[in-house]
Amino acid sequence: MSTTTTEISATTMTLLRLRQWLKSPAPYINLLGLAGFVFLWYLLCEGPLLALLAKIPGPLHSMFGRFPGPVFTFTEWIAPEPSFGISIFTAEYYHHIWISVWRVFQAFCLATALGVPIGLFMGWKKIFRDYAFPLLEVLRPIPMLAWVPLAILMWPGREAPIIFLTFLGSFFATVLNTLLGVDSIDESYFRAAACLGASEKQIFTKVVVPGSLPFVFTGLQISMGFAWFSLVAGEMLSGSYGLGYLIWNSYTLVQYPVIIIGMVTLGILGSLSSLIIRAVGNRLMQWKVREAAR
Repeated sequence: MSTTTTEISATTMTLLRLRQWLKSPAPYINLLGLAGFVFLWYLLCEGPLLALLAKIPGPLHSMFGRFPGPVFTFTEWIAPEPSFGISIFTAEYYHHIWISVWRVFQAFCLATALGVPIGLFMGWKKIFRDYAFPLLEVLRPIPMLAWVPLAILMWPGREAPIIFLTFLGSFFATVLNTLLGVDSIDESYFRAAACLGASEKQIFTKVVVPGSLPFVFTGLQISMGFAWFSLVAGEMLSGSYGLGYLIWNSYTLVQYPVIIIGMVTLGILGSLSSLIIRAVGNRLMQWKVREAAR
């Protein structure tokens, strides 16, 4: 089968899955869930429930009363001349987005380039796993915030510590899921390849790598999520630009709607990143897509 035919087949399969998804109730239930959350947010922060909470003794009114509502936040987000200086019409907003995206991209690529091979070799070679796994398990539970002082000491400037912290969050998830992917391969495949005279290199490239791909791409989606919230922790503490810095700086300046704008932007960017990884994974694993479509 030619490359062009394969690409057409993959595109047709993707369009078919998209059409089936749109015909199912799933997308509309998803939208209903989001709409329900926004409506509850409105009731508690801007709607009639806020006035009701004001009559009830306790901390609820002070908590929700200071929280910006969806209408006020959305109005600020799309304002040509925003009160707090951040909206879709301001260049500063996109500058923060670009800086954060670039940092995540660098850290994620580095974590993938190092984490996937390490995970593959840990699953494939027991002696390598015995050496590396204990160290991984000791370092993995350490919170990102605990790494901040060491990151600042080890790396010069402001940029390198943030990328290092973002890399750490992504790296551990990538390694562990890749390791699980190799462990999930049935032992009979290794025995069959050895009986057919396959070399170590052929076993690695024809059995280990393709057999672990579903777990690898699941791990990459998880590691992308880790990268985003590790990035925010780094930007809050040592950044001068980026969405994490924007959120923390808005808190210190009492610009609460900008906090929500930054958080929603992070959520959208994280979702789009996972969607891209999932699309790439489906493209590389057409056998898995066809199996799911049966």
